[in-house]
Amino acid sequence: MPLYKRAGLFNPHETHLAQSLAGAPLAPFHRRFWAFLIDSILLTALNLPTKVALQYFIRNKLHIGENAHEVIIHHVHAKAQFSMDMTLEVLWTIFLILYFGLFFRFTNGLTPGKRLLGIRVVSLTHPRLSLFQSIERALGYAASTLEAGFGFFQYFLNPNHQCAHDRLAETIVVLNRPKRLPEADTNNGWLVQTPPPTHSHPATSSDGQIVQ
Repeated sequence: MPLYKRAGLFNPHETHLAQSLAGAPLAPFHRRFWAFLIDSILLTALNLPTKVALQYFIRNKLHIGENAHEVIIHHVHAKAQFSMDMTLEVLWTIFLILYFGLFFRFTNGLTPGKRLLGIRVVSLTHPRLSLFQSIERALGYAASTLEAGFGFFQYFLNPNHQCAHDRLAETIVVLNRPKRLPEADTNNGWLVQTPPPTHSHPATSSDGQIVQ
């Protein structure tokens, strides 16, 4: 069997999809900032009630307390201390990832903040954001936060205004529904202005006859 049949052949379909997005109006930085701030405020409001509900479930339904528990590993007895605070922080981190990931997946790139600001996340590799790509972009916020948030300010360095989490997940952020432009076509929820069609005219001779 030829070697190329074992792994398949390269198909640059992602390039064609990215080219189909040419001309999409990119979201300005101030819209992206306010959208992220709105989502952050919403999550801050959800933080306390979510942790209270999780703590009640762990203590009263799972009956797990902060007492030391004896654990036997390969006939070796050890004591493990359950930490409620650490558990709640881990569960809250998972909640944050699911918040952004599931919103991106099931709304095709919208969170409450992005919807209010009229912007949308668009995939460069799929017609719609996949679940893996949505979760990957949600995890990418951590990458953008590193180095004092420099990943967010890569918006100003990238020609397509992609932050670190955009490049990680291969996405861009565009205006969701800008004002309709003349001769505009819709695609993925945003509008792209298309040039007017060109019409070729048959050549004519000096006496007005069409030259074949």
